[in-house]
Amino acid sequence: MPTATTEVCALTARELVSRLHQKQVSAREVMTAHLARIEQVNPTLNAIVTLTPETALADADAADAALMRGQTVGPLHGLPIAHKDLFLTAGIRTTFGSRAFADHVPDDTTLIVERERQAGAITIGKTNTPEFGAGSQTFNEVFGATRNPYDQTKTCGGSSGGAAVALAAGMLPIADGSDIGGSLRNPASFCNVVGFRPSPGRVPRWPNAAPWFSFGVDGPMARTVGDAALLLDAVAGPDNRDPLSLGAPTGPFLEALDRNFDDVRVAWSPDLGGLPVEPAVTSVFNRGRAVFEALGCITTETHPDLRDADEIFTTWRAWYYELAFGSVLDRHRDLLKDTVIWNIEEGRALDGPKLADAERKRGALYHRVRRFMAEQEFLVLPVSQVVPFDIDQPYVTRINNELLPTYLDWMKSCYQITVTGLPAVSVPCGFTDDGLPVGLQIVGRPHDDLGVLQLAHAFEQATGVWERRADLTAELGSKRPQKGNAT
Repeated sequence: MPTATTEVCALTARELVSRLHQKQVSAREVMTAHLARIEQVNPTLNAIVTLTPETALADADAADAALMRGQTVGPLHGLPIAHKDLFLTAGIRTTFGSRAFADHVPDDTTLIVERERQAGAITIGKTNTPEFGAGSQTFNEVFGATRNPYDQTKTCGGSSGGAAVALAAGMLPIADGSDIGGSLRNPASFCNVVGFRPSPGRVPRWPNAAPWFSFGVDGPMARTVGDAALLLDAVAGPDNRDPLSLGAPTGPFLEALDRNFDDVRVAWSPDLGGLPVEPAVTSVFNRGRAVFEALGCITTETHPDLRDADEIFTTWRAWYYELAFGSVLDRHRDLLKDTVIWNIEEGRALDGPKLADAERKRGALYHRVRRFMAEQEFLVLPVSQVVPFDIDQPYVTRINNELLPTYLDWMKSCYQITVTGLPAVSVPCGFTDDGLPVGLQIVGRPHDDLGVLQLAHAFEQATGVWERRADLTAELGSKRPQKGNAT
C-alpha cells in the first residue's frame, strides 16, 4: 500500500520543485520522506555511504523559513541530493572509495556541489563509488559493494553507481556524478535512470589535478531527462577556475526540450563497427529503432571511423592516473586495489613519443568524427556491451567468447565515445527477459548538449520505460522488477 513516504519519493524532481515552490509540501517533509526511504532500503542496497541527517533537516528548516519570508529561492529549492564520494565536501567525509582516505574530511568543496547548493539543493550525504572511480563496478574496501535494485545479485555498474541506485530506489530525486570512461552512462544503463555526459567544459570542474584533461567531466543523473536538464541548468556555465569551461548556455535546457524530429538523420549502430555485444543487449537495443523512426528520424545503420580510439583512451587515462594518484601509490601501495596500481604504473611507463603519437591520432580521429557528424546529426548505440553481471565479479573478462585483457575493455562502447569529445546520454531503453535494465546511448554534434537532451526526452516520452521501478516495497530479498511499460 502506498505511504506518504513512497508517494513523495516517487515524484519527479520537477514535480517536487513545483510543490515546494507552491508550499504544497515543505522541505522538511520532503527531507523526512527521503531519510525514511534511505533507512528502509539503503541497508540492503548500500548506495549512500555517508549520511548527514541532522544537518540536512536543519537546512530543510532554513529553506522553509526562507520561503515563508518571501525570499527568492533557487530552482533546486528543498531537493535532497547526495554527492558522489569523489567530490569534495568541506566538513563531510570524502573517501574516494579508498582505504588511504577512509577518514578524510576535506576543507574544500567541489564546484558542482557548490552550484547545487547555491541553487537550493540540500546535501543529505555521499554516494558510493569504486576506488578513485576506477572501473564500472561499484565496490570498495571502505564501504563494500552497491547492489542493483532490479536484481540484488547483480552490479549497478559504476563509477557513479551509488548515485544511480539511490535514484532508482527512490532515495534521491536528483544526483551528481562524473565520467571519464562511462561513469555517468554505464550505471544509468544498469539501473534504468538517466546519466548525461555533457560536453567537456559545460559543467566546469574545480578542484582538478589536470584542468586541461578533457576526458573527465562532471554531470547530472536523474530518473527523467527533464530532471537531468533541471540539474544541468543549475550547474552549467563558465567559471575561470576551469580553463575548458564553456560560455553560458543560450537559455535553460529544461525549457527547450520539446522538438520536432522529422527528417533528422540518426546513425544507428548496434556494435560501433564490431565491438562484442551480448545478444540480450542487442535484442533490447534494436527495439528502439522503430521508436526513433516513429518520431520522424531517418535512421541509417552506420558508424564513425573510431580506429585508434582504444590507444588514445588508454594512453591518456594512464597519464591521468599517474598524475592524479601517483603520489598516493608512493605512500600507500599496500592500501590500493590492483587495477588502480596497474593503471598508475601504465602511466609511469609512458614516454614522450608515446604521448605524441596518441595526441596525433586523437586529432585525426576528431576530424573524422566531425565530418561524420556533419552528415548524421546523432549517433545512437548501446551504452554497455553487457547486461548487469554478478555482484562478486570485479569486471567483465569475456563477451561472446571474446577474451578481454584488461578491466577497461568491456566498456569500449562508452570510452570510445569519450575520446570524441561529444556530448552523450544514457536513457532507459527496455528490459531483458530476465528483468535487467538496458540503456540506449545518444551522441550529438560538438557542443550540442541541448540536441542530445531533446532526442533523449522524445525517446523517453515515447517509451515510458523509466516508469518501470524496481520492486522494493515488500521484501528486500525480491529480485525482480514490477511489471510496467517497456520498449
